[in-house]
Amino acid sequence: MKIAQVAPLYESVPPKFYGGTERVVSYLTEELVRQGHDVTLFASGDSITQAELVPCCPRALRLDKNCVDQLAPHFVMLEKVFRCAHRFDIIHFHIDYLHFPLTSRAGVKHVTTLHGKLTIPELPRLYDTFPDMPVVSISDAQRDPIPQANWQATVYHGLPMTLRLPRKRPGEYLAFLGRISPEKRLDRAIEIARRTGMKLRIAAKIDRADEDYYHDEIEPLMKDPRIEFLGEIDEATKPDFLGNAQALLFPIDWPEPFGLVMIEAMRCGTPIVAWDCGSVPEVIDEGVTGFVVDNLDDAVRAVKWTGELDRSQCRAMFERRFSSERMAVDYLAVYRRLLGQTSRRGRLEPGDTRRPVSVG
Repeated sequence: MKIAQVAPLYESVPPKFYGGTERVVSYLTEELVRQGHDVTLFASGDSITQAELVPCCPRALRLDKNCVDQLAPHFVMLEKVFRCAHRFDIIHFHIDYLHFPLTSRAGVKHVTTLHGKLTIPELPRLYDTFPDMPVVSISDAQRDPIPQANWQATVYHGLPMTLRLPRKRPGEYLAFLGRISPEKRLDRAIEIARRTGMKLRIAAKIDRADEDYYHDEIEPLMKDPRIEFLGEIDEATKPDFLGNAQALLFPIDWPEPFGLVMIEAMRCGTPIVAWDCGSVPEVIDEGVTGFVVDNLDDAVRAVKWTGELDRSQCRAMFERRFSSERMAVDYLAVYRRLLGQTSRRGRLEPGDTRRPVSVG
């Protein structure tokens, strides 16, 4: 099958540091190539792939200090995509709704994975305006704000099954990995560490928009000697960081669409203590890969229970549910269905509460 993958340009594919969407695009692209498909990746010029790379800007926009308008390179990329759209059996977009006005008129087979939150108030009208856009969710919970969208499937993210195998015994500290922002609730993680008496190691980026929050709310909490702030870490550092932890803390306070860091921890055999928000109950298998909580007292108790979990079983559950091979197979099923589809199969009609095809 000839497949185009269209990635955001904010990070390279794969990203050098933080970047969940671009990381998933990389894992999917490489696995599709491994399975024998002819894949073209539209991404930043510093991306690394076994697919055919069409560079759409010299480097990741977040790392390009000279880039003022980050939207302009994305429209350059869209022009490149549609100039050669006839080459592909299907085009898989990962850039939210930027391409909708073009794909609604172009007569090409396409699908879009929605990677972000859908609770934005303007989105229902957008999907009412483009009711035929085939879209894929990354969790069932992600769909709730826009049930009228043309949902084709839920496909959970997947990671390669290589890298670190789980250690047999619990690690010596708690881990927090991701962004420092109000909805990620690092303050909860710090309080959990304080109550359990355990060390907390923090590997996180701080976006410019969150700098005031960090300085006002989080930085004063960092004075605790049990807290170690590492900043952003790269992929090579991540397996040891996660694998040597007793548990990953994921104390979010927002409807998380998926939470890639959870399955990154599972791949290392490290269980998770996470708040009951968004996708969390779908991703975590209670008592196997971690615990789902809704308050600090339960989180503290759950941290102690993570030391009793079998880390090899945590890894085994990851292999069964969240491998990149499984993700690619699920997307290929979506592609094939769309290539043979003449009606809007899989769409939720107004008032219909059933779930369409879910291959995650």
